[in-house]
Amino acid sequence: MRRQTRIRIWATVTGVALCITLGGISGIVTRNAIPTWYAALDKPFFTPPNWVFAPVWTTLYILMGIAFGWIFSYGFHHKWVKTAVFYFFVQLVLNGLWSLIFFGLKTPLWALVVLIGLLLWLGQTIRWFKVIHLKAAYLLYPYFAWCVYATALNAAIVWLN
Repeated sequence: MRRQTRIRIWATVTGVALCITLGGISGIVTRNAIPTWYAALDKPFFTPPNWVFAPVWTTLYILMGIAFGWIFSYGFHHKWVKTAVFYFFVQLVLNGLWSLIFFGLKTPLWALVVLIGLLLWLGQTIRWFKVIHLKAAYLLYPYFAWCVYATALNAAIVWLN
């Protein structure tokens, strides 16, 4: 197997593991609040059933990890890769922070602020991923779309409660 192929596989597996781990940590905080606090909230008509969230987020975390792996496999010595990785990690932190603020601290308004920041950073992540690897950027489109939807859902929950 070629060296570049091995690097890409290692980077992709590492990226997926990183994103799935973040999802698992977020899930722990989320799981405890769903049957109690979240269930008592007034929610908009477009709220999906609770069972939808786990498979959607798992899929999105896998796509994010693959995209990250493809970018990272180009080598951290490259300025564009460093920039793309920086944006990716900031949006990843905001992603995890949202769960802690919304479900852990039970403050939907501040979670909405985090989501807006996440969308901005994710947009820049996609922009930089496009510079390096167009297909990696495309893998983040479903994540971006879901975050737009999550922002609308979060805003509606703030409005209704």
